[in-house]
Amino acid sequence: MNIRVLATSTLVGPYIDELGLRFPELCVAPCRSSAWKAGLASAEALIVLLSEPLTEADLDLCPNLRVIGTYSVGINHLPITSCQSRGIRIVNTQGVLTDATADLALTLLLSLTRRVREGEALVRSGHWKGWAPDLLLGTGLTGKTCGILGSGPIGRAFARRVWAIGMKVIFWNREGNQKPVDFGVDIAARLPLDELLRQSDVLSLHCPLTDTTRGLLNREKLDLLPHGAFLINTARGGILDEQAVMELLHQGKIGGVGLDVYENEPDLDPQWLVAPRTVLLPHLGSATLETREAMAKLLCDGIAESLLT
Repeated sequence: MNIRVLATSTLVGPYIDELGLRFPELCVAPCRSSAWKAGLASAEALIVLLSEPLTEADLDLCPNLRVIGTYSVGINHLPITSCQSRGIRIVNTQGVLTDATADLALTLLLSLTRRVREGEALVRSGHWKGWAPDLLLGTGLTGKTCGILGSGPIGRAFARRVWAIGMKVIFWNREGNQKPVDFGVDIAARLPLDELLRQSDVLSLHCPLTDTTRGLLNREKLDLLPHGAFLINTARGGILDEQAVMELLHQGKIGGVGLDVYENEPDLDPQWLVAPRTVLLPHLGSATLETREAMAKLLCDGIAESLLT
């Protein structure tokens, strides 16, 4: 049987099975497995995960390919230019994971500033001696400034959350766009990157990883942050110079770092495991049942539409 839809994994919810009922020529095979490689020759649609990058060489093996679906918002793991030149459509899951990712970014921020990880470790250690005036003092956020890199749906959703706890919000003036950002409950200014960094008591990343943003926050830029600033990244690891961040953490210049994404995940730099004042999560931004099911439905509907038109 020729394979029309080649997926590397099942997804949360019933939607891959339902897609298989519409297109019986669907095969689920692990990425790079022999079955997956054999299916490329006839595949009209590929479904991959964020952790499964495709190359132009893979496209060369798929003469019938019409659409690639990725179980993610990000598409930096796909050969975008080659897909465009070959007329291959890309379907991602934009729009349905906004709140889940913004919630997680806020979770990272509050965990850092209120020293949640250290407090839980103390309780679990059995060495907690009770309440004390100076026990694990954290940092308040009311009245502080939050700089946000990315004014898309997730960046604006995160802005609403930090605004609600009393923070001032500013956005990055990307590509000369000076129009203020309406994030639903207020309007915030856009600033050039250097000015935004100088004002950001908290810096949260919500922009895509592109040729423009890769390595955007290098040592020179990070040095502009106020002493003790907190850094949150639920976007993509490649935006940050991780080595520079770790150095600034050890020097005390950065007050804390909360990460859900890493440059070479899941093979993160082992120095993160001993870095001080960090909260490290395993890419959980969209990890709610409701969100992952919505992502699967959106993805499978997009594949079906592409094959039927």
